[in-house]
Amino acid sequence: MKPATAPHADAPIGVFDSGIGGLSVLRALLAELPRERFAYLADNAHAPYGERGDAFVAERARAVLARLASEHTVKALVIACNTATAAAVQLLRAEFAPLPIVGIEPALKPAAALSRSGHVGVLATRGTLQSAKFQALLRGLDGRARFHLQACDGLADAIENEAASARQQRVGALIDQHLSALGTLGCSAGEIDTLVLGCTHYPLVLPQWQARVGGAATLLDPAEAVARQTRRVLAERGLLRHPTEPPAEPLWLTTGTPDALASAVARWLPAVSTI
Repeated sequence: MKPATAPHADAPIGVFDSGIGGLSVLRALLAELPRERFAYLADNAHAPYGERGDAFVAERARAVLARLASEHTVKALVIACNTATAAAVQLLRAEFAPLPIVGIEPALKPAAALSRSGHVGVLATRGTLQSAKFQALLRGLDGRARFHLQACDGLADAIENEAASARQQRVGALIDQHLSALGTLGCSAGEIDTLVLGCTHYPLVLPQWQARVGGAATLLDPAEAVARQTRRVLAERGLLRHPTEPPAEPLWLTTGTPDALASAVARWLPAVSTI
C-alpha cells in the first residue's frame, strides 16, 4: 500500500505506539519541532506489543499506518515503539514508500561509547530483545562492551495502567525486580555503569528509575536522537513546516478508551492540551 498523495509540508507527522509509551518520544519531537503538526495514535486496544509475536505486531503496525495515511494524510511516520520498529520498520518502508518512516531502537552504540566499566545493561521488552533486528544490532557491537539483557516482563503494561496508587506501587516493584535481576550497578570492574531504557514506556517514569539507580549508573533514552533524525529526514525532503506557522495541538487518536489516553497526556505532557 502506498500513500494516496505525495507528502506535503503542512501535513501532520504521524506518531504511534502500542499505547502511551510513545508520549516520551512525542515530548522530544514537540521540543525539537515546535511548529510541526502531529497525529498521535495509541493502539491501546491491542497493547502491549512487547509480549506479542512479530507477525501480530507487524500486522498492527500496517493497520495503524494505513489509517494515518488514508484518514490524516501524514507526511511522515515516527514509530515510537522499539518492538514495532524491530518487527515492522522494513516492511512499512517497503509497502508505504516514499513516505519517510523513522524508527527507534535501544541506544546500544551510545551506551558502549559512554561506558567506562565496559558493562551496559539493556532493559527492554521480551519482543525487542528477541527480535532479529536487535540481535543484529548487538552483533554489530561485538567487543565494544558486554551487554547485560533484561526482559522487563509486565513493566510496560504496569506503566500503561499507572493511574491507581496500587499500580504505581506495582511499577516501582517491577523496576526493583528487573534491576536486581540485571546485576550490580557501579563503576568498578565488572559492574554495570550504563543503562539503556529500551522501551518508550520506561522514560515516562524516569524519576522512579533515578530514585533506584541513584548515581550508580547513567540512564540513556534515545527519544531526543529520534527527534533530531526526524528533523533531518524532513529537511532533506523539503517537508519541514514553515517556521512562521503557529504551533498546533496534536491530534489524539486511539483504538482503545479515549479517557485513558487523555489521562496519560495530562500526566506526562502537561503543557499540551488534552483530548
